[in-house]
Amino acid sequence: MKESILKNYDLLDDQAMDNTIRPETMEEYIGQTDVKENIKIFVEAAKMRNEALDHVLLYGPPGLGKTTLAFIIARELGSNIKTASGPSIEKSGDLAAILSTLEPGDVLFIDEIHRMPKYIEEILYPAMEDFSLDIIVGQEGNTRNIKIDLPPFTLVGATTRAGDLSSPLRDRFGIVSKLQFYTVEELTDIIKRTSRVLQMPIEEEAAVELAKRSRGTPRVANRLFKRVRDFAMVKQKDAITLEVTEEALERLKVDKIGLDSTDRELLLAIINRFNGGPVGIEALSSSIGEETTTIEDVYEPYLLQVGLLKRTARGRVVTDKAYEVLGIKK
Repeated sequence: MKESILKNYDLLDDQAMDNTIRPETMEEYIGQTDVKENIKIFVEAAKMRNEALDHVLLYGPPGLGKTTLAFIIARELGSNIKTASGPSIEKSGDLAAILSTLEPGDVLFIDEIHRMPKYIEEILYPAMEDFSLDIIVGQEGNTRNIKIDLPPFTLVGATTRAGDLSSPLRDRFGIVSKLQFYTVEELTDIIKRTSRVLQMPIEEEAAVELAKRSRGTPRVANRLFKRVRDFAMVKQKDAITLEVTEEALERLKVDKIGLDSTDRELLLAIINRFNGGPVGIEALSSSIGEETTTIEDVYEPYLLQVGLLKRTARGRVVTDKAYEVLGIKK
């Protein structure tokens, strides 16, 4: 029981810290330059017309800043933001309850929008298009249709799997932006900003080394920074040094290009159990004990990005580079 409570406190501390280091303006938001510049123009134009911003769809792998960008959009518009997640909207009443609280110009952020039930999507269409809500209430045999007028609002949807969205829903977003993996230089700047916010100095070399192992993802960079900071504090260092960074990452089993133990387990499973591939996602999921969605959303995007894995019509195949990185003779 005590351990469970401690874990909950740790989770709350991490969430509070994430909120502390989250940028609040476009100027503070590092990376995604094209997306950021375009959205700034769209926001400014909407404000000049005194209209609600077109609905926005943000997609890309986890941890690239979709939620942060949604909050910044609301702030730039000078609007309130209401948040929900796709899986939590199970009934038409859930959606109606959320939409009925919106004020003119508000931003509604729905994370994991691809996991929203299809019948909820159909209710959302007129809300997005005509700012009206048509719902059926009552028991079978005694139902009636209620139409609710909604104020103009902006829906910001975030997804890691844009392909899972139905075409009618996707087509109702006026602004569709894909977030890309970050460069080492951008991640270094993010780490140095986190260092300043959390008041824990970090040497330039240490920041670069941390950035190289952060999988092109700010969330990973900030998570690793917090863990390396723990090592530095316990060792009574005034700043995070390269030596402390390398020791901490080695103990965390994060290698030079950011692969962790699960990445290596996944690649080794394909090599040792499936002769390098091809292998289907279900077989791979069973062999390493991870959910297929976790493999597809969390691990595969980076492995594909750095060229260690290929997707073919017949399944996943490891590349020659993967053998080299793992030190295995093909």
